[in-house]
Order: sequence, then C-alpha cells, then structure tokens
Amino acid sequence: MVHQTDTSPEVERVLVELWRKATPARKFTIVFDTTRTLQEFVLAGLRSRYPLATPEQLRLRFAAAWLGPELARRAYGPLPDDS
Repeated sequence: MVHQTDTSPEVERVLVELWRKATPARKFTIVFDTTRTLQEFVLAGLRSRYPLATPEQLRLRFAAAWLGPELARRAYGPLPDDS
C-alpha cells in the first residue's frame, strides 16, 4: 500500500523538527488532546446514529468502537447489537 499525503516534503520536515524540539510534557499534551478530541467525535457520531440510545448503551457502543467488539464484550459483557 502506498502512503499518499497532501503535505509537502518541506512542511513535513518542519513538523518533524517541531516534534523533535517539543518537551515530553508538550508531546503528552498534544497526544492527550488529540485522543480526547477523537473520542468526542466518536461519541458525537454514535449519538447521531443512535439518538434514542441511553447513556449506558452509548457507553457500550463507544467501548465497541474504541476497543473493538471482542475486547469490549470481554470487559463489559453483551453489547447492544448482541440481542
């Protein structure tokens, strides 16, 4: 599989250099914030697809999306789609 990007090589070099110069605390903050934003997008998508779902059902659907269905079942039990 060929990786395609819309980022120019020069911009890529600048981004790599900025990442190298970042402190561990700054890198952690970037990763944490990015992960949290992704989680919020996943939850928003689930709320949109399942507008009548209870908070518990959304939590289980989120677990399935985030962890994968098999691990989510092992951690939380039956999922809403298991009925």
